[in-house]
Amino acid sequence: MSEEFTLTPSYVRAVLDGLEAGDGEEVRRLITPLHAADIADLIGLLRPLERRALVDMLGDDLDPEVLSELDEGIRDELLPHLEPSVVARAIEALNSDDAVYLLQDLEADQQQAILEHVSDADRAAVELALQYPEYSAGRLMQREMITAPPFWTVGRLIDHMRAARDLPETFFEVFIIDPSFQPVGKVPLSRLMRSARTVPLDEIMDQDLTLIPATMEQEEAAYLFDQYHLISAPVVDDAGRLVGMITVDDIVGVIQEENEEDIFALAGVGDEELSDSVLTTTRRRFSWLFVNLLTAIFASMVIGFFSGTIEEIVALAVLMPIVASMGGNAGTQTLTVAVRALATRDLTAANAARIVYRETVVGGLNGMLFAIMMGGVAAVWFSNPPLGVVIGAAMIVNLLIAGCTGILIPLTLDRLGQDPAISSAVFLTTVTDVVGFFVFLGLASLVLLG
Repeated sequence: MSEEFTLTPSYVRAVLDGLEAGDGEEVRRLITPLHAADIADLIGLLRPLERRALVDMLGDDLDPEVLSELDEGIRDELLPHLEPSVVARAIEALNSDDAVYLLQDLEADQQQAILEHVSDADRAAVELALQYPEYSAGRLMQREMITAPPFWTVGRLIDHMRAARDLPETFFEVFIIDPSFQPVGKVPLSRLMRSARTVPLDEIMDQDLTLIPATMEQEEAAYLFDQYHLISAPVVDDAGRLVGMITVDDIVGVIQEENEEDIFALAGVGDEELSDSVLTTTRRRFSWLFVNLLTAIFASMVIGFFSGTIEEIVALAVLMPIVASMGGNAGTQTLTVAVRALATRDLTAANAARIVYRETVVGGLNGMLFAIMMGGVAAVWFSNPPLGVVIGAAMIVNLLIAGCTGILIPLTLDRLGQDPAISSAVFLTTVTDVVGFFVFLGLASLVLLG
């Protein structure tokens, strides 16, 4: 069901009324038809006490998938509130990758308390995945997969899958392995279903495999999926043995998370959820706002240096924000394109010089176009043609610098091993404000008062 038809204000109100009345039967009737993702969204709309009341009321009827669909902050809030045995039942019902996602942010003692109630096989799979670095492919992979030796026939593999009790919930390919459990090929399910039962697997398998080391960063794995149009990929350990697989649905989540991180970082808000407390949100935003305050003071010092010029020509105070604003916006356009291109590896050392030149030229051309427009407006507005020349020249210089620095700043940060999305905007704003004010007021001092 879509949110449009389920999570309407009247529907949420009905659920809240059921919670307040302690009517568990009515609450279950309302929630049972929902998809797990919709239930997770509903929990996210409630207050903390209401969330706990809802989870307690549902009890064993709570779909384990709901816990894996919850926002990270809400999940971390609810899990300690649940009995370890309840979470353990969810762990056993979920695929290993979802189980790891559920546990990875908990404290070690909380993890152990839950895993004590999990079967030995599931516990071993989860503990193995938790040994890999955070945000690695080993944390993202699922242990459930279908493997077969190359000498098996299609019929034998199909019979094996029919008899298997631990098939993955979703899979697209069967991985062919050698005696040392190293992957040597894959067979797409579509090809398997079209082949005769007597055909050996080594005759229909693809040997062109994209292997993902378990220690590879999830972002790198997402790049491989995007670059080579993969729907699943085998994950191998340091010895090249198959230890799991990653499917495209897992990668979609990684890509979405990376995009959100870049957007939040450009705005200086970090990893933030609507469910975060007021104090937590305030603390996360404060640091970048403080840095922005320091850069604003620096820009104000430049203005103060030309205070005498502004006193002589009041029109400069009216036009100053236009120069700085145009430079900031032009730089932000370039910066956004650059950060995204770096993330997708469309911008590399191989083409950096060409892209820097391109963005600088674009900035210069836009600067000339807006210089003509704003120069004419200023000349007519204040009946002062030289003032129009000054703001036009300042506009050209600032947009030229904005285009150049908008690409150079993220490139430099990336070369230094820093995330260009996090601090590029602060540096860019400082450059465009300082350059814009200095050039505009400096030219005004020379041309209009010289």
